[in-house]
Amino acid sequence: MKKILAYLIFGILGTQTILFGQQAPIINATIAGTVLDARTSEKLPACSVVIKGTTNGAVTDANGEFSLVTGQKLPFTLVITYVGYQKKEITITGSPVEIRLEPQANELDDVLITSRRRQESSQEVPIPLTVIRGATAEDAGAFNVNRLKELVPTVQLYSSNPRNTTLNIRGLGSTFGLANDGIDPGVGFYVDGVYYARPAATTLDFIDIEQIEVLRGPQGTLFGKNTTAGAFNITTRSASFQPGASFEVSYGNYGYIQAKTSLTGPLSKKLAGRISFSGTQRNGLLHNVATQSSVNDLNNLGARGQLLYTPSENVRITLAADNSRQNPNGYAQVIAGVVTTQRAPYRQFNNIIADLNYALPSTNPFDRIIDHDTPWRSRSELGGVSLNVEAKVGGGTLTATSAWRYWNWDPSNDRDFTGLPVLTLSQAPSRHEQWTQEIRYTGHLTSRLSGVLGVFAIWQDLRTTPYQTEESGTAQWRFAQNSTSPLWRTPGLLDGYGIRTTSRLQSFGGAAFGQLDWSITDKLHLLPGIRFNYDQKEAAYNRQTYGGLPTHDPALLAIKNAVYSNQEFNVQVDEHNFSGQLTLAYKASKAVNAYATYANSYKPVGVNLGGLPTANGKVLIDLAKVKPEYVTHYEVGVKTRPLPQATLNFTVYNTDIQDYQIQVQTAELGVNRGYLANAERVRVTGAELDGNIRVNEHLSVNGAVAYTDGKYISFTNAPVPLEEVGGETAFKDVSGGALPGISRWSGSLGGEFSSSGKLINLKGRYFVALDTYYRSSFSSSPSPSRYLNIDGYALLNGRLGFRASNGVSVLVLARNVLNTNYFEQLLPASGNAGQYAAVLGDQRTFGVTLRYNF
Repeated sequence: MKKILAYLIFGILGTQTILFGQQAPIINATIAGTVLDARTSEKLPACSVVIKGTTNGAVTDANGEFSLVTGQKLPFTLVITYVGYQKKEITITGSPVEIRLEPQANELDDVLITSRRRQESSQEVPIPLTVIRGATAEDAGAFNVNRLKELVPTVQLYSSNPRNTTLNIRGLGSTFGLANDGIDPGVGFYVDGVYYARPAATTLDFIDIEQIEVLRGPQGTLFGKNTTAGAFNITTRSASFQPGASFEVSYGNYGYIQAKTSLTGPLSKKLAGRISFSGTQRNGLLHNVATQSSVNDLNNLGARGQLLYTPSENVRITLAADNSRQNPNGYAQVIAGVVTTQRAPYRQFNNIIADLNYALPSTNPFDRIIDHDTPWRSRSELGGVSLNVEAKVGGGTLTATSAWRYWNWDPSNDRDFTGLPVLTLSQAPSRHEQWTQEIRYTGHLTSRLSGVLGVFAIWQDLRTTPYQTEESGTAQWRFAQNSTSPLWRTPGLLDGYGIRTTSRLQSFGGAAFGQLDWSITDKLHLLPGIRFNYDQKEAAYNRQTYGGLPTHDPALLAIKNAVYSNQEFNVQVDEHNFSGQLTLAYKASKAVNAYATYANSYKPVGVNLGGLPTANGKVLIDLAKVKPEYVTHYEVGVKTRPLPQATLNFTVYNTDIQDYQIQVQTAELGVNRGYLANAERVRVTGAELDGNIRVNEHLSVNGAVAYTDGKYISFTNAPVPLEEVGGETAFKDVSGGALPGISRWSGSLGGEFSSSGKLINLKGRYFVALDTYYRSSFSSSPSPSRYLNIDGYALLNGRLGFRASNGVSVLVLARNVLNTNYFEQLLPASGNAGQYAAVLGDQRTFGVTLRYNF
């Protein structure tokens, strides 16, 4: 607690220094003007007029006129945008002013990003990245990261529920499969500069998103939390002193309803507010024949509020709060197949269910039928409060970001995936809290030297609420039976027998980081970066058995202990590390920017919080702590603008990781969520090509293709794959095998055709667009398996409608137009009897969206 108070006080004092060290506000300036079509002199209503570098703006009225009141003094620059016309920047020295816009040309607008903590063109930054504007994501129906991955082929997201979520870039970042709370993610997830520590955040709906930047490769010298594989840098729409609002409602098949609204405007001369809401509902896409109900529905609700205070032109203070909730009847999985293991015949899945007079409701997973007897529940609530202060100091910006966040998780799962009472309870409720403080300075230090310097601290507390439960039903004895002893048939021996686990992980992380940009010449830049990490973790784990048949018979007790046993351990970690990177960038011309990067990075030590495997009846305590990852990364890339209306970017890279942290499955029921282990060395190499072109004022095309080859260079003690369970050994050398979750080839291709027109006297553009997404086959098992591989698939999405900058927009959207059947993930069932389940991709969905902006 002393550490928490120390860095919070540090952040508050830094904020006060910023606030009281600024100049007094300057006098107001009032600007009025008219926006016209440069060719026809027609007055343009509903144009956006914004003072550059601020959120202060206006919208032209029916006569094309606008007025602005601002605390800035002349001159300053206005940015004017209107759908179907070229964006224009004009320096204003007086009032009134007449502004003429040219119809849309073929040239592409620069995409501005903030990944290096300042606004700059994405083509000028020597980092491989993809930028998705909020409006693009909304039009494509990408309302969360899982949908967004279809637009960014280097992103992989796997989620069997919010807790068991893997967000990877180039196949690296987090463990594949079931989650373990004791590991840090390798992909940073930031919203308005605030780090979200739990992967559950990636499953929630986006709320009022302005832009999403996906950075690839280690970024630990730019961001507060270390990122070994990349980062999502998400910005939301800011509060504005110009009144505005947006309302949106969508309807689709399977009872899909989504509603969004956002309101913004001034509360006083120096205070503006913004409040946004989002709600999504949809019927389930699976049918439970046992309960005659639909399963895997959507039931999401979120809200976000902001207050923007501008005491002077040099200071911006933003207070933000958000809350998102999910309460679906889901995430159920469907049995996808049965493997014959190397166990004795009586221990094979098909023989077990035959003995129990049970048959699966369907052997075709794409019938989307289940008969699970344990309800699926995935209640997830995530929210927090943040205070962000930005002040212009010297030639740069000093920023202080303080935040508190929480995540409540209340699940129920049927981890045997059948209608049999095998595991009647599988629940792991928990609560996570985090406090973060980041202070950084970004800007020019000299005429040729700029960069980012910062410090970061995070404190986390993750605990069970009050305990996690696994409980056996009346059919458990037959699945757990490992001998032909008649004692296994003892009535009630395992009925209600289970484990209750309490665990708590408290951690503190501190870092100092920085990256400089030295302009050796106007064309040649050297960018060194360095990072110091300090990590402290304390974990306590206690698992106790309960229930079942009371007995003192040593033979019966041995059977019960073979299913579940008591475990208790404590782990403490105290480590520090230096890492860094060096980039050389050469701007051969305005159209060509080449770069080469060397980086080493570090992911902190992991702690096993899902139970430990045993050997000869003894708990393998040595596995409680998992070694940290050490990453060595090389990358060479070039960003080009071969034509004024086109961009084309290419990069190749090699990433080596020592002591790769991986989640592995075991046949032991007591660790049915798997456990963390280290693969001695892995390597991911790849190449990526992406670009876009505006063919003319009507047609634009974008595309990306990625080649990714990920393999174990050395993993000599991996658990055997599902089909080899029950063999002579429980471990296997899988060196040379493929890393899970990585498709060798993936890509996306999209295009949009639009034309200006009117809808009920409202000017805008009619459009039709198609997007395709493809990925080749990939392994869905940490230890390569002949059976747990997912075939490649392609998806086609489409949309058409009418789009206006202000006023009414109408969209018709369809996803998976060809109704392709595909798996997103395959998962062995607890106990590894041979059955495995699937997370299914959605079938064809379609709907209509009505949107109104002003």
